[in-house]
Amino acid sequence: MPDPTLAGLLYLAIELIGVASAVHVLLQGRTPQGATAWLFFLVSLPVVAVPLYWIFGPRRYEGYRGARLQGYAVYDPVIDSLRASGERFFVDAPERPPLLVALERLVRLPFLSHNRVDLLVDGKRTFDAILEEIAGAERYVLLQFYIVRDDGIGRRLEAALTRALERGVRVYFLFDGIGSAGLSSAYITRLRRAGAQINAFATASRSHRLQLNFRNHRKVVVVDGELAFTGGLNVGDEYLGADPKLSPWRDTFVRISGPAAQAVQLSLLEDWYWATDELPDWTWVPKPDVAGGDESVLIVPTGPADPMESCSLLFVGLIHRAQERLWIATPYFVFDQQITSALQLAALRGVDVRILVPKNGDHAPTYLAGWSYFDEVLESGCRLFQYTDGFCHQKVLLADSDLALVGSANLDNRSMRLNFELGALVEGVLFAAEVASMLEGDLARSEEVQQGDFARKPLHFRLLARFARLFAPIL
Repeated sequence: MPDPTLAGLLYLAIELIGVASAVHVLLQGRTPQGATAWLFFLVSLPVVAVPLYWIFGPRRYEGYRGARLQGYAVYDPVIDSLRASGERFFVDAPERPPLLVALERLVRLPFLSHNRVDLLVDGKRTFDAILEEIAGAERYVLLQFYIVRDDGIGRRLEAALTRALERGVRVYFLFDGIGSAGLSSAYITRLRRAGAQINAFATASRSHRLQLNFRNHRKVVVVDGELAFTGGLNVGDEYLGADPKLSPWRDTFVRISGPAAQAVQLSLLEDWYWATDELPDWTWVPKPDVAGGDESVLIVPTGPADPMESCSLLFVGLIHRAQERLWIATPYFVFDQQITSALQLAALRGVDVRILVPKNGDHAPTYLAGWSYFDEVLESGCRLFQYTDGFCHQKVLLADSDLALVGSANLDNRSMRLNFELGALVEGVLFAAEVASMLEGDLARSEEVQQGDFARKPLHFRLLARFARLFAPIL
């Protein structure tokens, strides 16, 4: 039998760790409700709560924040060079509405002019465009994806990168260590043998190896520092519609030609430096789009290492900015109170608020939790649509007739506070009109949800939805 004295001392030690963790909650808790729940759990059941808290509880990615502060001295010269050579593309602050100036300050990047932004609808068009640009690369290709699979599209990408390497193009490839946990070592080995630099983004903080709750959710490709891609697609056959349960897969990417590509590259530089402690020799001379594009673009990298909740502030700001129209497409409808209140206020002041979500989800807990939020936004006048023609995974926001955001961030707590995300905020009536036309087509393939639909669901469904909502902070 175990020694009762030893067992008692062990339990006392766990209780003390639980109390210390509770102090950490009081100092770092993100919301009163969440802090109260953790405090109760840590004190009443520390054996279970302590490991769960240190895996899922902390809100800040401290290791990355420390590396960022140290890294400033390393890549400050890069930023200085970029500002000096790119200043002629900065959009003058006096011409910016106050909200857009605030967003520039939030992400510490300016709106940049002389870009061309092409809307890429769905996986085939997106990957065809990416592979075409890789085939034409002259100096280097940078890639960053949350999920990379060794499947059909993964091997097509590998083949394109291998051919680029053979003609002397450098390849830098970053993937998320958890999102791509299933990626075969053979895939990585083949690319490394071909000459690529391929590394995992260490999602666990260097100072807290058990912190597994953070993700690098960005999806980025940069070619020669002049072209960039970003949006919602990962590297996997399901994103091309190969999963029969979720086919056809509906998603959106953008291709950016012009100075804004350098801002995408700057975001990737931070992640690369964190992952490798290396500062690559990339080109830092912004160039205007060769075809004469004149879109103004703000690249918006957000994440848990930021001093403020940048992703949440971004969406709340854009929602408040809308005066006539606010259309949002998101695969996961798990809003926090800030987002919910902002949407309700927008609808109450007469904005045409439409939210597009999938009818069938790919993650049951998130799908169920979303249903519990429906009536809260519907009662204020928001309209909610469920996409019926496959799975809608795009992350798009359209505000009025001149502002559109395409990126990797979902409207859920994970994207708002736990994930590294990146989006392209485009100011311009022509691009906004393209996005509006695209979303009109999506809405035409959707069913509108009515207030009370949730109440008409079977009792077991409503109970499961309410239970799933309890886990909204980590879904």
